[in-house]
Amino acid sequence: MFDALQDRLGGILDRLTRRGALTEGDVNEAMREVRRALLEADVALEVAREFIDNVKARAVGVDVVKSVTPGQMVVKIVHDELVKMLGSDAKPISLAAAAPVPILMVGLQGSGKTTSTAKIARRLATREKKKVLMASLDTRRPAAMEQLATLGKQTEIQTLPIVAGQSAVQIARRAMEAGRLGGYDVVLLDTAGRTTLDEALMAEVVEVKKATNPHEVLLVVDALTGQDAVQTARAFDGALGITGIVLTRLDGDGRGGAALSMRAVTGKPIKLVGVGEKWDAVDEFDPQRVANRILGMGDVVALVEKAAAEIDAEQAMKAAERMRKGQFDLNDLKGQLLQMQKMGGMSGLMSLMPGVQNIKKQLAGANIDETMFKRQAALIDSMTREERKNPDILKASRKKRIAAGAGSKVEELNKLLKMHRQMADMMKMMGKAGKSGRGPLAGLGAAFGMGGGAPQIPPEALEDLKKGKMPEGLPPGFPGGGGGLPPGFPGFGAGAPRLPGLGGFPGMGKKK
Repeated sequence: MFDALQDRLGGILDRLTRRGALTEGDVNEAMREVRRALLEADVALEVAREFIDNVKARAVGVDVVKSVTPGQMVVKIVHDELVKMLGSDAKPISLAAAAPVPILMVGLQGSGKTTSTAKIARRLATREKKKVLMASLDTRRPAAMEQLATLGKQTEIQTLPIVAGQSAVQIARRAMEAGRLGGYDVVLLDTAGRTTLDEALMAEVVEVKKATNPHEVLLVVDALTGQDAVQTARAFDGALGITGIVLTRLDGDGRGGAALSMRAVTGKPIKLVGVGEKWDAVDEFDPQRVANRILGMGDVVALVEKAAAEIDAEQAMKAAERMRKGQFDLNDLKGQLLQMQKMGGMSGLMSLMPGVQNIKKQLAGANIDETMFKRQAALIDSMTREERKNPDILKASRKKRIAAGAGSKVEELNKLLKMHRQMADMMKMMGKAGKSGRGPLAGLGAAFGMGGGAPQIPPEALEDLKKGKMPEGLPPGFPGGGGGLPPGFPGFGAGAPRLPGLGGFPGMGKKK
Protein backbone atom coordinates (compact mmCIF):
# COMPACT_ATOMS: atom_id res chain seq x y z
CA MET A 1 0.00 0.00 0.00
CA PHE A 2 2.83 2.40 0.80
CA ASP A 3 4.91 1.65 -2.30
CA ALA A 4 4.09 4.88 -4.17
CA LEU A 5 4.71 7.03 -1.09
CA GLN A 6 7.89 5.09 -0.33
CA ASP A 7 9.22 5.74 -3.86
CA ARG A 8 8.43 9.46 -3.68
CA LEU A 9 9.88 10.02 -0.22
CA GLY A 10 12.88 7.82 -1.02
CA GLY A 11 13.76 9.93 -4.06
CA ILE A 12 13.37 13.22 -2.18
CA LEU A 13 15.41 12.14 0.84
CA ASP A 14 18.10 10.48 -1.29
CA ARG A 15 18.76 13.79 -3.00
CA LEU A 16 19.22 15.40 0.42
CA THR A 17 21.61 12.74 1.70
CA ARG A 18 23.82 13.05 -1.39
CA ARG A 19 24.55 16.72 -0.64
CA GLY A 20 27.53 17.60 1.49
CA ALA A 21 25.85 20.58 3.17
CA LEU A 22 22.28 21.80 3.44
CA THR A 23 20.89 25.32 3.48
CA GLU A 24 17.52 26.35 4.82
CA GLY A 25 16.39 26.75 1.20
CA ASP A 26 17.32 23.13 0.43
CA VAL A 27 15.25 21.89 3.38
CA ASN A 28 12.26 24.07 2.48
CA GLU A 29 12.29 22.85 -1.13
CA ALA A 30 12.46 19.22 -0.01
CA MET A 31 9.62 19.73 2.45
CA ARG A 32 7.41 21.18 -0.29
CA GLU A 33 7.95 18.00 -2.28
CA VAL A 34 7.27 15.85 0.80
CA ARG A 35 4.02 17.75 1.43
CA ARG A 36 2.95 17.17 -2.17
CA ALA A 37 3.78 13.47 -1.87
CA LEU A 38 1.69 13.15 1.32
CA LEU A 39 -1.31 14.87 -0.26
CA GLU A 40 -1.06 12.67 -3.36
CA ALA A 41 -1.08 9.67 -1.00
CA ASP A 42 -4.46 10.93 0.29
CA VAL A 43 -3.19 12.05 3.71
CA ALA A 44 -5.58 14.51 5.38
CA LEU A 45 -4.61 18.14 4.67
CA GLU A 46 -4.35 19.16 8.32
CA VAL A 47 -2.21 16.11 9.10
CA ALA A 48 0.15 16.80 6.19
CA ARG A 49 0.45 20.46 7.16
CA GLU A 50 1.23 19.68 10.80
CA PHE A 51 3.75 17.02 9.78
CA ILE A 52 5.66 19.42 7.49
CA ASP A 53 5.62 22.21 10.11
CA ASN A 54 7.07 19.88 12.73
CA VAL A 55 9.80 18.58 10.41
CA LYS A 56 10.78 22.07 9.25
CA ALA A 57 10.93 23.39 12.81
CA ARG A 58 13.53 20.74 13.63
CA ALA A 59 15.27 20.44 10.25
CA VAL A 60 16.31 24.08 9.82
CA GLY A 61 17.98 24.18 13.22
CA VAL A 62 21.69 24.65 13.79
CA ASP A 63 22.15 20.96 14.69
CA VAL A 64 21.13 19.87 11.20
CA VAL A 65 22.74 22.58 9.09
CA LYS A 66 26.10 22.25 10.88
CA SER A 67 25.92 18.46 11.21
CA VAL A 68 28.59 16.25 9.63
CA THR A 69 25.80 14.40 7.79
CA PRO A 70 22.93 16.90 7.53
CA GLY A 71 21.00 14.81 5.00
CA GLN A 72 20.94 11.81 7.32
CA MET A 73 19.80 14.07 10.17
CA VAL A 74 16.82 15.22 8.09
CA VAL A 75 15.94 11.59 7.28
CA LYS A 76 16.00 10.80 11.02
CA ILE A 77 13.74 13.76 11.75
CA VAL A 78 11.27 12.67 9.03
CA HIS A 79 11.33 9.15 10.47
CA ASP A 80 10.70 10.38 14.02
CA GLU A 81 7.80 12.58 12.92
CA LEU A 82 6.28 9.72 10.91
CA VAL A 83 6.37 7.53 14.02
CA LYS A 84 4.79 10.33 16.03
CA MET A 85 2.04 10.80 13.43
CA LEU A 86 1.30 7.05 13.43
CA GLY A 87 1.03 6.87 17.21
CA SER A 88 4.55 6.43 18.66
CA ASP A 89 3.94 3.10 20.43
CA ALA A 90 2.21 -0.14 19.46
CA LYS A 91 -1.11 -0.56 21.30
CA PRO A 92 -2.31 -4.18 21.29
CA ILE A 93 -5.85 -5.21 22.20
CA SER A 94 -6.31 -4.91 25.96
CA LEU A 95 -7.79 -7.85 27.86
CA ALA A 96 -7.17 -6.34 31.30
CA ALA A 97 -10.73 -6.79 32.59
CA ALA A 98 -12.86 -9.40 34.31
CA ALA A 99 -13.74 -12.39 32.13
CA PRO A 100 -15.57 -12.62 29.87
CA VAL A 101 -14.03 -9.49 28.31
CA PRO A 102 -16.57 -7.95 25.87
CA ILE A 103 -15.09 -6.53 22.64
CA LEU A 104 -17.47 -4.59 20.39
CA MET A 105 -16.74 -4.64 16.65
CA VAL A 106 -18.26 -1.68 14.79
CA GLY A 107 -18.00 -0.21 11.30
CA LEU A 108 -19.71 0.26 7.96
CA GLN A 109 -20.97 -2.60 5.83
CA GLY A 110 -18.32 -3.97 3.48
CA SER A 111 -15.36 -2.93 5.61
CA GLY A 112 -14.48 -6.54 6.46
CA LYS A 113 -15.93 -6.45 9.97
CA THR A 114 -17.21 -10.02 10.17
CA THR A 115 -14.05 -11.54 8.65
CA SER A 116 -11.89 -9.40 10.94
CA THR A 117 -13.92 -10.61 13.94
CA ALA A 118 -13.07 -14.21 13.03
CA LYS A 119 -9.39 -13.39 12.42
CA ILE A 120 -9.07 -11.59 15.76
CA ALA A 121 -10.86 -14.43 17.56
CA ARG A 122 -8.46 -16.97 16.07
CA ARG A 123 -5.47 -14.76 16.94
CA LEU A 124 -6.60 -14.50 20.58
CA ALA A 125 -7.23 -18.24 20.74
CA THR A 126 -3.93 -19.33 19.17
CA ARG A 127 -1.51 -16.67 20.43
CA GLU A 128 -3.05 -15.65 23.75
CA LYS A 129 -4.53 -19.09 24.49
CA LYS A 130 -7.91 -17.52 25.29
CA LYS A 131 -11.30 -19.21 25.10
CA VAL A 132 -13.27 -17.01 22.70
CA LEU A 133 -16.96 -16.77 21.83
CA MET A 134 -18.22 -14.89 18.76
CA ALA A 135 -21.74 -13.51 18.39
CA SER A 136 -23.35 -11.83 15.39
CA LEU A 137 -25.72 -8.95 16.23
CA ASP A 138 -26.52 -8.22 12.58
CA THR A 139 -30.25 -8.92 12.24
CA ARG A 140 -30.67 -7.00 8.96
CA ARG A 141 -28.09 -8.20 6.45
CA PRO A 142 -29.21 -11.50 4.87
CA ALA A 143 -27.24 -14.52 6.16
CA ALA A 144 -24.96 -12.34 8.30
CA MET A 145 -25.34 -14.64 11.31
CA GLU A 146 -24.86 -17.73 9.16
CA GLN A 147 -21.68 -16.18 7.74
CA LEU A 148 -20.14 -15.77 11.20
CA ALA A 149 -21.21 -19.31 12.12
CA THR A 150 -19.45 -20.63 9.00
CA LEU A 151 -16.32 -18.62 9.81
CA GLY A 152 -16.46 -20.02 13.34
CA LYS A 153 -16.33 -23.57 11.99
CA GLN A 154 -13.44 -22.70 9.68
CA THR A 155 -11.42 -21.06 12.45
CA GLU A 156 -12.53 -23.56 15.15
CA ILE A 157 -13.98 -20.75 17.29
CA GLN A 158 -17.32 -21.15 19.09
CA THR A 159 -20.22 -18.96 17.93
CA LEU A 160 -23.43 -18.08 19.74
CA PRO A 161 -26.36 -20.24 18.55
CA ILE A 162 -28.79 -18.34 16.31
CA VAL A 163 -32.24 -17.60 17.75
CA ALA A 164 -34.65 -16.04 15.27
CA GLY A 165 -36.61 -12.91 16.15
CA GLN A 166 -34.25 -11.42 18.73
CA SER A 167 -33.01 -7.82 18.58
CA ALA A 168 -29.33 -6.85 18.58
CA VAL A 169 -29.47 -5.84 22.25
CA GLN A 170 -31.14 -9.14 23.24
CA ILE A 171 -28.50 -11.13 21.35
CA ALA A 172 -25.73 -9.12 23.00
CA ARG A 173 -27.10 -9.82 26.48
CA ARG A 174 -27.49 -13.51 25.66
CA ALA A 175 -23.90 -13.61 24.38
CA MET A 176 -22.54 -12.13 27.60
CA GLU A 177 -24.59 -14.56 29.70
CA ALA A 178 -23.33 -17.48 27.58
CA GLY A 179 -19.80 -16.17 28.02
CA ARG A 180 -20.15 -16.16 31.80
CA LEU A 181 -21.80 -19.58 32.02
CA GLY A 182 -19.42 -21.16 29.49
CA GLY A 183 -16.23 -19.93 31.13
CA TYR A 184 -15.14 -17.87 28.13
CA ASP A 185 -12.29 -15.36 28.40
CA VAL A 186 -13.42 -13.10 25.57
CA VAL A 187 -16.74 -12.38 23.83
CA LEU A 188 -16.50 -10.73 20.40
CA LEU A 189 -19.69 -8.91 19.39
CA ASP A 190 -20.02 -8.36 15.64
CA THR A 191 -22.51 -5.49 15.20
CA ALA A 192 -24.55 -4.60 12.14
CA GLY A 193 -23.26 -2.16 9.54
CA ARG A 194 -24.77 0.13 6.91
CA THR A 195 -23.53 1.24 3.54
CA THR A 196 -23.50 4.81 4.88
CA LEU A 197 -23.64 6.44 8.30
CA ASP A 198 -27.18 7.02 9.62
CA GLU A 199 -28.96 7.69 12.90
CA ALA A 200 -30.56 4.24 13.11
CA LEU A 201 -27.17 2.54 12.91
CA MET A 202 -25.66 4.73 15.60
CA ALA A 203 -28.67 4.39 17.90
CA GLU A 204 -28.54 0.58 17.73
CA VAL A 205 -24.78 0.42 18.39
CA VAL A 206 -25.11 2.86 21.30
CA GLU A 207 -27.81 0.65 22.86
CA VAL A 208 -25.61 -2.43 22.47
CA LYS A 209 -22.73 -0.61 24.13
CA LYS A 210 -24.93 0.38 27.09
CA ALA A 211 -26.12 -3.21 27.47
CA THR A 212 -22.66 -4.85 27.38
CA ASN A 213 -20.25 -2.16 28.66
CA PRO A 214 -17.44 -3.37 26.33
CA HIS A 215 -13.81 -3.14 27.41
CA GLU A 216 -12.76 -2.44 23.80
CA VAL A 217 -14.73 -0.76 21.00
CA LEU A 218 -12.86 -1.53 17.78
CA LEU A 219 -13.74 0.34 14.60
CA VAL A 220 -13.09 -1.74 11.47
CA VAL A 221 -12.20 0.44 8.47
CA ASP A 222 -11.25 -0.46 4.91
CA ALA A 223 -7.87 1.17 4.21
CA LEU A 224 -8.75 1.49 0.52
CA THR A 225 -11.56 4.00 1.18
CA GLY A 226 -9.12 6.89 1.67
CA GLN A 227 -10.43 10.04 3.33
CA ASP A 228 -13.92 8.53 3.73
CA ALA A 229 -12.35 6.21 6.29
CA VAL A 230 -11.18 9.21 8.32
CA GLN A 231 -14.70 10.73 8.30
CA THR A 232 -16.17 7.37 9.34
CA ALA A 233 -13.72 7.16 12.26
CA ARG A 234 -14.65 10.66 13.42
CA ALA A 235 -18.37 9.84 13.35
CA PHE A 236 -18.10 6.55 15.27
CA ASP A 237 -15.69 8.05 17.79
CA GLY A 238 -18.06 10.96 18.42
CA ALA A 239 -21.02 8.64 19.03
CA LEU A 240 -19.35 5.72 20.82
CA GLY A 241 -15.90 6.71 21.98
CA ILE A 242 -13.95 4.01 20.17
CA THR A 243 -10.83 2.61 21.85
CA GLY A 244 -8.98 1.47 18.76
CA ILE A 245 -9.01 0.96 15.00
CA VAL A 246 -8.63 -2.16 12.85
CA LEU A 247 -7.50 -1.38 9.30
CA THR A 248 -8.34 -4.02 6.71
CA ARG A 249 -6.78 -4.58 3.29
CA LEU A 250 -3.51 -2.91 4.15
CA ASP A 251 -1.98 -5.24 1.55
CA GLY A 252 -4.07 -3.58 -1.19
CA ASP A 253 -2.94 -1.08 -3.79
CA GLY A 254 -4.46 2.01 -2.16
CA ARG A 255 -2.45 5.14 -1.48
CA GLY A 256 -2.10 4.67 2.28
CA GLY A 257 -3.43 8.08 3.33
CA ALA A 258 -6.10 6.64 5.63
CA ALA A 259 -3.55 4.68 7.64
CA LEU A 260 -1.34 7.75 8.00
CA SER A 261 -4.20 10.11 8.89
CA MET A 262 -6.35 7.95 11.17
CA ARG A 263 -4.30 8.17 14.35
CA ALA A 264 -3.55 11.90 13.99
CA VAL A 265 -7.19 12.83 13.29
CA THR A 266 -8.97 10.67 15.90
CA GLY A 267 -6.27 10.39 18.55
CA LYS A 268 -7.15 6.68 18.79
CA PRO A 269 -4.51 4.01 18.12
CA ILE A 270 -4.53 1.64 15.16
CA LYS A 271 -4.36 -1.70 16.97
CA LEU A 272 -4.48 -4.29 14.20
CA VAL A 273 -4.12 -4.39 10.42
CA GLY A 274 -5.34 -6.97 7.93
CA VAL A 275 -2.56 -7.94 5.54
CA GLY A 276 -4.04 -10.81 3.55
CA GLU A 277 -6.80 -13.34 3.09
CA LYS A 278 -5.49 -16.10 5.36
CA TRP A 279 -6.76 -16.46 8.93
CA ASP A 280 -3.37 -15.52 10.38
CA ALA A 281 -2.99 -12.49 8.09
CA VAL A 282 -3.66 -9.93 10.81
CA ASP A 283 -0.80 -8.13 12.53
CA GLU A 284 -0.36 -5.69 15.37
CA PHE A 285 0.20 -2.16 14.10
CA ASP A 286 3.65 -0.93 15.13
CA PRO A 287 4.28 2.73 14.14
CA GLN A 288 8.05 2.31 14.33
CA ARG A 289 8.08 -0.60 11.90
CA VAL A 290 5.58 0.99 9.51
CA ALA A 291 7.69 4.16 9.41
CA ASN A 292 10.77 2.04 8.69
CA ARG A 293 9.05 0.41 5.73
CA ILE A 294 7.73 3.70 4.34
CA LEU A 295 11.27 5.11 4.39
CA GLY A 296 12.74 1.95 2.88
CA MET A 297 14.51 0.78 6.03
CA GLY A 298 12.86 -2.64 5.88
CA ASP A 299 11.21 -4.50 8.74
CA VAL A 300 13.73 -6.85 10.28
CA VAL A 301 11.47 -7.40 13.30
CA ALA A 302 8.67 -8.74 11.08
CA LEU A 303 11.23 -10.95 9.32
CA VAL A 304 12.35 -12.41 12.64
CA GLU A 305 8.73 -12.87 13.77
CA LYS A 306 7.92 -14.77 10.56
CA ALA A 307 10.92 -17.00 11.13
CA ALA A 308 9.98 -17.60 14.79
CA ALA A 309 6.39 -18.47 13.86
CA GLU A 310 7.15 -20.74 10.91
CA ILE A 311 10.51 -22.36 11.67
CA ASP A 312 10.91 -25.22 14.11
CA ALA A 313 13.91 -24.15 16.21
CA GLU A 314 14.98 -27.71 17.04
CA GLN A 315 14.81 -28.82 13.42
CA ALA A 316 16.64 -25.67 12.34
CA MET A 317 19.54 -26.38 14.72
CA LYS A 318 19.75 -29.98 13.49
CA ALA A 319 19.82 -28.75 9.90
CA ALA A 320 22.52 -26.19 10.78
CA GLU A 321 24.66 -28.91 12.33
CA ARG A 322 24.26 -31.10 9.24
CA MET A 323 25.23 -28.18 7.02
CA ARG A 324 28.32 -27.54 9.17
CA LYS A 325 29.40 -31.15 8.68
CA GLY A 326 28.85 -30.94 4.93
CA GLN A 327 25.80 -33.24 5.02
CA PHE A 328 23.44 -30.86 3.21
CA ASP A 329 21.44 -33.28 1.03
CA LEU A 330 18.36 -32.82 -1.15
CA ASN A 331 16.00 -33.52 1.76
CA ASP A 332 17.53 -30.51 3.52
CA LEU A 333 17.14 -28.43 0.38
CA LYS A 334 13.47 -29.37 0.13
CA GLY A 335 13.00 -28.28 3.74
CA GLN A 336 14.57 -24.91 2.91
CA LEU A 337 12.24 -24.47 -0.09
CA LEU A 338 9.15 -25.28 1.98
CA GLN A 339 10.22 -22.88 4.75
CA MET A 340 10.66 -20.13 2.16
CA GLN A 341 7.08 -20.75 0.98
CA LYS A 342 5.70 -20.68 4.52
CA MET A 343 7.38 -17.36 5.23
CA GLY A 344 5.72 -15.65 2.26
CA GLY A 345 7.93 -16.60 -0.66
CA MET A 346 10.76 -14.61 -2.17
CA SER A 347 8.67 -11.47 -2.79
CA GLY A 348 7.28 -11.42 0.75
CA LEU A 349 10.67 -11.81 2.37
CA MET A 350 12.46 -9.34 0.10
CA SER A 351 9.88 -6.66 0.91
CA LEU A 352 10.98 -6.82 4.57
CA MET A 353 14.71 -6.59 3.90
CA PRO A 354 16.49 -3.30 4.58
CA GLY A 355 17.80 -1.55 1.47
CA VAL A 356 15.73 -3.54 -1.01
CA GLN A 357 13.94 -0.37 -2.15
CA ASN A 358 17.22 0.58 -3.84
CA ILE A 359 16.87 -2.36 -6.24
CA LYS A 360 13.07 -2.60 -6.40
CA LYS A 361 12.82 -1.87 -10.12
CA GLN A 362 15.43 -4.46 -10.94
CA LEU A 363 13.60 -7.04 -8.82
CA ALA A 364 10.33 -6.18 -10.56
CA GLY A 365 12.03 -6.75 -13.92
CA ALA A 366 13.28 -10.14 -12.76
CA ASN A 367 9.75 -11.62 -12.88
CA ILE A 368 10.09 -13.67 -9.71
CA ASP A 369 8.23 -16.94 -10.20
CA GLU A 370 7.07 -18.16 -6.81
CA THR A 371 5.75 -21.45 -8.31
CA MET A 372 9.37 -22.50 -8.88
CA PHE A 373 9.51 -23.58 -5.21
CA LYS A 374 6.74 -26.11 -5.77
CA ARG A 375 8.25 -27.40 -9.02
CA GLN A 376 11.65 -27.93 -7.42
CA ALA A 377 10.08 -29.65 -4.40
CA ALA A 378 8.20 -31.93 -6.82
CA LEU A 379 11.49 -32.90 -8.49
CA ILE A 380 12.94 -33.90 -5.12
CA ASP A 381 9.77 -35.87 -4.27
CA SER A 382 10.24 -37.86 -7.49
CA MET A 383 13.60 -39.20 -6.30
CA THR A 384 14.24 -42.31 -4.25
CA ARG A 385 15.52 -42.02 -0.69
CA GLU A 386 19.02 -43.03 -1.83
CA GLU A 387 19.01 -40.43 -4.63
CA ARG A 388 18.09 -37.64 -2.24
CA LYS A 389 20.91 -38.54 0.15
CA ASN A 390 23.49 -39.04 -2.60
CA PRO A 391 22.75 -36.86 -5.67
CA ASP A 392 26.06 -37.91 -7.26
CA ILE A 393 24.50 -41.20 -8.41
CA LEU A 394 22.05 -39.33 -10.65
CA LYS A 395 22.98 -40.20 -14.23
CA ALA A 396 21.10 -39.58 -17.49
CA SER A 397 18.55 -42.40 -17.16
CA ARG A 398 17.68 -41.54 -13.57
CA LYS A 399 17.36 -37.86 -14.43
CA LYS A 400 14.88 -38.63 -17.22
CA ARG A 401 12.79 -40.76 -14.86
CA ILE A 402 12.78 -38.08 -12.14
CA ALA A 403 11.92 -35.25 -14.55
CA ALA A 404 9.07 -37.26 -16.08
CA GLY A 405 7.73 -38.13 -12.64
CA ALA A 406 7.61 -34.47 -11.65
CA GLY A 407 6.18 -33.32 -14.99
CA SER A 408 9.29 -31.25 -15.58
CA LYS A 409 12.39 -31.22 -17.80
CA VAL A 410 15.87 -32.58 -17.28
CA GLU A 411 17.22 -29.02 -17.66
CA GLU A 412 15.23 -27.94 -14.59
CA LEU A 413 16.61 -30.91 -12.64
CA ASN A 414 20.16 -30.01 -13.65
CA LYS A 415 19.64 -26.44 -12.38
CA LEU A 416 18.32 -27.80 -9.10
CA LEU A 417 21.31 -30.13 -8.69
CA LYS A 418 23.77 -27.35 -9.50
CA MET A 419 22.11 -25.06 -6.98
CA HIS A 420 22.23 -27.78 -4.33
CA ARG A 421 25.90 -28.52 -4.99
CA GLN A 422 26.94 -24.88 -4.72
CA MET A 423 24.76 -24.27 -1.65
CA ALA A 424 26.26 -27.35 0.03
CA ASP A 425 29.77 -26.06 -0.62
CA MET A 426 28.87 -22.61 0.69
CA MET A 427 27.20 -24.00 3.83
CA LYS A 428 30.24 -26.16 4.57
CA MET A 429 32.54 -23.13 4.26
CA MET A 430 30.26 -21.08 6.51
CA GLY A 431 30.15 -23.87 9.08
CA LYS A 432 33.93 -24.14 9.29
CA ALA A 433 34.35 -20.37 9.48
CA GLY A 434 31.61 -20.00 12.11
CA LYS A 435 33.17 -22.69 14.30
CA SER A 436 36.69 -21.30 14.06
CA GLY A 437 35.60 -17.66 14.41
CA ARG A 438 38.06 -16.64 11.69
CA GLY A 439 37.79 -15.63 8.07
CA PRO A 440 35.33 -13.57 6.02
CA LEU A 441 32.47 -16.05 6.54
CA ALA A 442 32.83 -16.31 10.33
CA GLY A 443 30.11 -13.75 11.11
CA LEU A 444 27.75 -15.14 8.50
CA GLY A 445 28.28 -18.70 9.75
CA ALA A 446 27.47 -17.58 13.30
CA ALA A 447 24.34 -15.82 12.05
CA PHE A 448 23.01 -19.16 10.81
CA GLY A 449 23.77 -20.86 14.13
CA MET A 450 26.85 -22.71 12.86
CA GLY A 451 29.29 -21.35 15.39
CA GLY A 452 28.19 -23.43 18.33
CA GLY A 453 26.40 -20.54 20.08
CA ALA A 454 23.05 -18.81 19.72
CA PRO A 455 22.31 -17.54 16.19
CA GLN A 456 22.94 -13.82 15.86
CA ILE A 457 23.12 -11.26 13.08
CA PRO A 458 26.30 -9.16 13.23
CA PRO A 459 25.50 -5.43 13.64
CA GLU A 460 27.82 -4.53 10.77
CA ALA A 461 25.90 -6.90 8.49
CA LEU A 462 22.63 -5.13 9.33
CA GLU A 463 24.23 -1.75 8.63
CA ASP A 464 25.37 -2.98 5.21
CA LEU A 465 21.87 -4.28 4.45
CA LYS A 466 20.33 -0.92 5.36
CA LYS A 467 22.62 0.71 2.80
CA GLY A 468 21.44 -1.70 0.09
CA LYS A 469 24.51 -3.94 -0.05
CA MET A 470 25.69 -7.24 1.31
CA PRO A 471 28.34 -7.29 4.06
CA GLU A 472 31.97 -6.78 3.07
CA GLY A 473 34.34 -9.73 2.90
CA LEU A 474 32.09 -12.30 1.24
CA PRO A 475 33.69 -14.52 -1.43
CA PRO A 476 33.27 -13.54 -5.12
CA GLY A 477 30.76 -16.33 -5.76
CA PHE A 478 28.39 -15.23 -3.01
CA PRO A 479 25.47 -12.93 -3.96
CA GLY A 480 26.66 -9.38 -3.48
CA GLY A 481 30.12 -10.47 -2.32
CA GLY A 482 32.67 -7.68 -2.24
CA GLY A 483 30.17 -5.05 -1.10
CA GLY A 484 27.41 -3.89 -3.41
CA LEU A 485 25.28 -5.88 -5.82
CA PRO A 486 26.91 -8.13 -8.44
CA PRO A 487 26.52 -7.52 -12.21
CA GLY A 488 24.42 -10.68 -12.51
CA PHE A 489 21.82 -9.56 -9.98
CA PRO A 490 18.28 -9.66 -11.44
CA GLY A 491 17.80 -6.82 -13.89
CA PHE A 492 21.45 -5.71 -13.94
CA GLY A 493 22.79 -8.01 -16.65
CA ALA A 494 21.69 -9.34 -20.00
CA GLY A 495 19.82 -12.60 -20.35
CA ALA A 496 17.89 -14.50 -17.72
CA PRO A 497 18.47 -13.18 -14.18
CA ARG A 498 20.77 -15.33 -12.08
CA LEU A 499 22.28 -15.00 -8.63
CA PRO A 500 26.02 -15.81 -8.82
CA GLY A 501 27.11 -18.74 -6.72
CA LEU A 502 23.62 -20.26 -6.53
CA GLY A 503 23.13 -21.14 -10.18
CA GLY A 504 19.80 -19.33 -10.25
CA PHE A 505 17.98 -19.00 -6.93
CA PRO A 506 14.59 -20.77 -6.89
CA GLY A 507 11.89 -18.48 -8.18
CA MET A 508 14.21 -16.21 -10.17
CA GLY A 509 13.59 -16.12 -13.87
CA LYS A 510 10.75 -15.69 -16.31
CA LYS A 511 7.37 -17.12 -15.46
CA LYS A 512 6.21 -20.11 -17.43
